[in-house]
Amino acid sequence: MQVIINPEKSTWNEILKRPVFDTSSLEATVKNVLNDVKINGDKALLKYTEHFDKVKLYSLKVTNTEIEVAASKLDEALKLSIEKAKRNIEKFHLPQLQKTEVIETSQGVKCWRKSVGIEKVGLYIPGGTAPLFSTILMLAVPAKIAECKEIVLCTPPQKDGSIHPAILFTAQLVGITQIYKIGGVQAIAAMAYGTETIPQVYKIFGPGNQYVTCAKQLVSNEGIAIDMPAGPSEVAVLADNSCVPQFVAADLLSQAEHGADSQVLLVALNEEIVNAIKEELYKQLEILPRKDIAEKALANSKAIVVNNYNTAMEILNTYAPEHLIMACEHTDVLMDKIINAGSVFVGNYAPESLGDYASGTNHTLPTNGYARMYSGVSVDSFVKKITFQQVDAKGIKLLGNVVEIMAEAEGLHAHKNAVSVRLDYIKNNRLNIEE
Repeated sequence: MQVIINPEKSTWNEILKRPVFDTSSLEATVKNVLNDVKINGDKALLKYTEHFDKVKLYSLKVTNTEIEVAASKLDEALKLSIEKAKRNIEKFHLPQLQKTEVIETSQGVKCWRKSVGIEKVGLYIPGGTAPLFSTILMLAVPAKIAECKEIVLCTPPQKDGSIHPAILFTAQLVGITQIYKIGGVQAIAAMAYGTETIPQVYKIFGPGNQYVTCAKQLVSNEGIAIDMPAGPSEVAVLADNSCVPQFVAADLLSQAEHGADSQVLLVALNEEIVNAIKEELYKQLEILPRKDIAEKALANSKAIVVNNYNTAMEILNTYAPEHLIMACEHTDVLMDKIINAGSVFVGNYAPESLGDYASGTNHTLPTNGYARMYSGVSVDSFVKKITFQQVDAKGIKLLGNVVEIMAEAEGLHAHKNAVSVRLDYIKNNRLNIEE
């Protein structure tokens, strides 16, 4: 981890750059797979599963028997933990479903907005180095609350052709029955275009590696919606003398173990804090099963020392982290200064892991600086909002002339006439309208 002391503001953008990877050859590979699946459907899916995952499959859909057996393979404590996490996530997301409210903007003119669940959504659940069953909760719970009619789940098979039992148990728990043994770019293609077995969806959700991310971005150019642009996972920590170095080190490593391309950023109020955290960091690193991955991620990471909280917050808002941990004092004041972050964890006892699994907030968040303009996944992500207006004769009589004047000023005379014919009808038929 590189340590930088009081950097000049002019250097911040360079210091805060994420790791950059050459994606030109990657994009060509992804396009070829997308096109092949679009043309050849299931045949292409089976071919790429054998090529990339080294698994020869004869069918793609997970059977009811496989789903039922999965529960018996899981430790009871894990099942209870997943159920508890589900309840908390539901509790947090349920109030996000907004009640329809009718607003009378003028006499006789009523307007309202109605949330309608997206009919068909696809969930991509990684299952490579870590089977992310927690992501099923984060995506399926709000999708169910939004009342999406069809939820398709794709996840890569294990070497024996099965799906990790925790993924199947969690999918069953949230009520997903359409589960397919397919991963990578080919899974995104299947959901985007549809195949003989896998139905096409309107919006695709879920994290993945660079290939999956690239595939999502490419299909979004063809009219398939995606949750958000995404990159490798990241965390930023603001630490002062009130932090517990052991905690901060653990938080940094919890993010670093995601992948070699993950990034962690530490912003500290003095160098002594950084040294104490680094000492703990490398002590804990030695005993991690995913040490090699975390070590590579730490090589891309930085610790920045600043003199005051205002500068610290300015740097963090410039970075716009996916996760921001506030291991510091004065959090009540500092929270008001946060304008760019995916999800914030306040205090020494709020590890990012809590939000990843069970506190209730969603862990599908904007990365790579997209927190400047994107929100994390919520119930809103699974609905579209349709506006309505209901107008009676009094309403158009009172408001019509405003539209006539504006439409004529824009040179749109047919727009004006659509109002004028109604006003003439009211006048000619002497409709009794109370003022």
